[in-house]
Amino acid sequence: MRTETKTLLDLPRGQTATVIGFGGDADVVTLLREIGFAEDDEVEVLGVGPLGRSPLSVRLNRTVIALRRNEAASIQVRPRS
Repeated sequence: MRTETKTLLDLPRGQTATVIGFGGDADVVTLLREIGFAEDDEVEVLGVGPLGRSPLSVRLNRTVIALRRNEAASIQVRPRS
């Protein structure tokens, strides 16, 4: 069975997922790791901004964080069933 991989930007509001990796610009990945993102963390998109869907409000474990679209696109996730 093949597991579907998405970015956090692709995740619909309200669905939880597991962080499986990072991609994109190294500076953005460093920032995300400094904020606290790591593999195997649980994430959920709580909401999106009205204009251009930015910023995204994200729950990381038990903390709420605002992310830009390019930051969310750098986080690879596996949706939970």
